[in-house]
Amino acid sequence: MLDDSEFTGDHVWWMTSRGASPIIGTAIHNGHAVRENLLSRMALHEDGRLREEDPFTAEIIHDLANRIVFQRSRFEIDLNRARDAAVYQRPEQAWGLKVWREALSDADLSESLALHDAYYGMLENYLRGVEAQYGAFVVLDIHSYNHRRDGAASTPTAAADAPDINIGTISMDRARWAPVVDAFMDFCADYDFLGRRLDVRENVAFQGRGEQTRFIHERFPASGCAIAVEFKKIFMDEWTGVPDWQAISALRSLIASSVPVLESALREVA
Repeated sequence: MLDDSEFTGDHVWWMTSRGASPIIGTAIHNGHAVRENLLSRMALHEDGRLREEDPFTAEIIHDLANRIVFQRSRFEIDLNRARDAAVYQRPEQAWGLKVWREALSDADLSESLALHDAYYGMLENYLRGVEAQYGAFVVLDIHSYNHRRDGAASTPTAAADAPDINIGTISMDRARWAPVVDAFMDFCADYDFLGRRLDVRENVAFQGRGEQTRFIHERFPASGCAIAVEFKKIFMDEWTGVPDWQAISALRSLIASSVPVLESALREVA
């Protein structure tokens, strides 16, 4: 398996690994790098950028045989937005944040959008290979979300609105993939996470409306089950960026341990 440390640096777009399994993990908001000609033109400071990215999601999928990790920041190009909205040009596209000191040129936009195009071209080819080998596959589209948006000392979002794990399924044929999704949710809910059970619910904080799951279900309607998995940032301080490595290790173990469950459920459908 590839060592992530070999794939860091501003010149790297993404890293991939292929192995003997129909289960794939992606971390498309893990990246923090921004290409040099854009970085100096950003109005948004680095801490603010990091707060809305999904750090450590690459670590959570590290033990999967098949994984895709995007290394660029979502503030350069957001792969989980449709192409025409993938570059945040106005504050309302980016949680009210002013990203750029001045409007980006057409050339700047074209360069970023070319990366969006290249990624989805790569993704389709990658998944075609898995499909050819196994007939069907599951993508765990791993993300994370903030729950203390009003400040480090603020009251967190009410638990009723913020499950530990939010499963997004809105773009899939839910009835077809029920054996896979239900098995995964049951496994996560029953998992011993540092001495407690996790709150796992479907389509509460997010519904799985991102571009990647939509793309997969459109291109692979009979063979691709893409599950949007949003971890509440219970594994880090969302304001300082400091990780809780014990929690990250536990989530990494959860994802790794889910593979045989997912493979077994996938055989029911396929």
